Amino acid sequence: MKCYDWIVVGGGFTGATLGYELQKQGFSVLLLEEDRHLDNATRYSYGGLAYWSGTSALTRQLCEEGIACHRQLSEELEADTEFRELTLLLTIAPKEDPKAIAAGYEKFAIAPQLLSVREACEVEPLLNPSEIGGALHLPHGHIHPAKTNQAYLQALQRLGGEFRIEGVTDLIELGDRVVGVKTPRQDYFAEKTAICAGGLSRELLKAAGIDAPLYFTHAEIVEIPSTDFRLSTLVIPATQQRFTLEAQASRAETAPLWDRPNCELASPILDASAVQFRDGRLCLGQLSRTLADPHSRVDGGASEAKIRSEIAQILPALADLPGTWHHCLVAFSNNSLPLVGALAPLNSIYLFSGFTNTLIFAPPLAKRFARWAAGESDRLLAQLAFNP
Repeated sequence: MKCYDWIVVGGGFTGATLGYELQKQGFSVLLLEEDRHLDNATRYSYGGLAYWSGTSALTRQLCEEGIACHRQLSEELEADTEFRELTLLLTIAPKEDPKAIAAGYEKFAIAPQLLSVREACEVEPLLNPSEIGGALHLPHGHIHPAKTNQAYLQALQRLGGEFRIEGVTDLIELGDRVVGVKTPRQDYFAEKTAICAGGLSRELLKAAGIDAPLYFTHAEIVEIPSTDFRLSTLVIPATQQRFTLEAQASRAETAPLWDRPNCELASPILDASAVQFRDGRLCLGQLSRTLADPHSRVDGGASEAKIRSEIAQILPALADLPGTWHHCLVAFSNNSLPLVGALAPLNSIYLFSGFTNTLIFAPPLAKRFARWAAGESDRLLAQLAFNP
C-alpha cells in the first residue's frame, strides 16, 4: 500500500499551487479533484491580480511576492498564463461622493487616481456616462485563471506528482491523526493532508468534526463567448457589496446559522462588473448569495436577468450579448485573511483556503508553506495561524 507524503484535496487554484510547490520541495504528492472539468471558482474567476490592495505589512508583502511570482510564472510552468497589465476602473455611482470614495482607498499600497466622468469614459469608451459619477484608476495584473491552473497541474505531474479525478468523501483517522482520505473508488494514505477544496472544504471538515472559520458564497456570472466588442479595462464598482456581505455572514453570532442547510444568512448582492480575456471572452457579474447549503439550487434564469439589467446601466453595449449563466462556490474567511495552517483537534491535517485575493496570495503562500513543510521557519505563516 502506497503512502504519500502529502494528499492535497482540491484541484482548483489553491490546491494546484500548493500541490506543485510541495512536489517541488521533494515531497511525494497526490492531488485529488472530484470534477474532471474543473468547473469551480477558478474557472469562473475574473483573473484579476490586485497587487495594489495590501493594507498591512503582511498583505503588502504578499502582494509584492505575488506579482513577482506571476511575472515569471509562464516561464517557470512552461505554459502561457496570459499574464498582462490591465487597467482597473472602479466605478463610482452618481449618488456617491467621488472624493470620499477615493479617500477610502488611501489605506491601500497604491493610491488610485480619481477620474472625472469624461476621463473615465476616455479610458473605457463602453461606459455609460450618465450612470457614473467618476471612477478610480489603478494598475492591475491579469491572468487566464483556468489556463494557469492547468499549467500548475501539468507542472506538478512533470515533477512526478500524481493528479487523479476522484472526490474525497471522508477523512481517515487513526487516534488523533488524519492518515488519509476516502474516495468512492478507494482509500488513500499520507503522512499529511491539506484541504484546498474551496467552498466544499467546510462540509468535508464538518463531517470529520472539525470547525473552521471558513465560509462560502454562491457566486453567479454570465459568460459571453468571444465578441467584436472590446472592453479596454476591468470594470468593478468602487463600493463593493461583496465584502460587506462576507463580513455580515461571518460574524460570531451568525456562525451557528451555517449549520442550518436551508438558511440564507443575508440578502444577495450584485456588484455590476465586467472583464474581457485576451481571446475576447467576457465575464459579467457578480451576484453573490450566502446560502448555508453548498448544494443549494438557485434560479439561474432570474439571476442572469438581474445581472444583465445591472450591466445594461453601466455597460449597455454588453448587456444583451448571447451568453451562459454559471454558478460556483467562493470560499472566504472571517477576517479577509487566508486560512493557512494546522486544523485542531486532529493532527497531520492542514487548511489552505479562504483567500479573498486568491490569485495574488496563493502562489507566494504555497511557496512559503512548502518550504515550511520542508523544515524552514516562516514568521509570515505564523501570523496567519488561526484557532478552529
